[in-house]
Amino acid sequence: MKRLQQQLRFLREIDRLKSVVRQSPLLDRSRRENSAEHSWHLAMYAQVLAEYASGPVDTARVMQMLLLHDIVEVDVGDLPIHGGTSSEVQAQLEDQAAQRLFGLLPAQQGDAFLALWREFEQAQTADAQFAKALDRFQPLLVNVFTEGGTWVQNDVSQQQVIERYGPVIERGAPQLWAVCQAWVTRHFSGQPPDTED
Repeated sequence: MKRLQQQLRFLREIDRLKSVVRQSPLLDRSRRENSAEHSWHLAMYAQVLAEYASGPVDTARVMQMLLLHDIVEVDVGDLPIHGGTSSEVQAQLEDQAAQRLFGLLPAQQGDAFLALWREFEQAQTADAQFAKALDRFQPLLVNVFTEGGTWVQNDVSQQQVIERYGPVIERGAPQLWAVCQAWVTRHFSGQPPDTED
């Protein structure tokens, strides 16, 4: 019974992820998405786009990583790519949050989730590289299809987009980066995105 109590406590705690509002808007621009929605949508991206990974991946593991990757935001909130937070400080805060949150689970399960979360963060395996690529691809798509979204809000240049998104997406999903490059070029030249992409 203790195991179930620990698992239910964890599930209650991560309900708070629904209250973490991200900068990215929904595509209909009615409001900003929350981190739980973002994680669910990325898991769907993995399911639908797995064939575009740079190499063989275990789609179920990628989906699991994406469902876990932002749970730390329960404690630290959303630290957006254009926010200027030190990457070292962010990594430290997020690792502490991961230890606390996954530590709510029974030890073996919590350790497995923490290891998977750290694998995503380190992005050294094919699964993690693809997951990271999708985590950059989705907000890029949102920005393109909302006439600039957070790029406009944060005065982000085309060069910054290429530098901040490109290496991660290209490493894990080169074909998706090729699509992104076309979108980004069209966006910064004032043309609407090609909806055939």
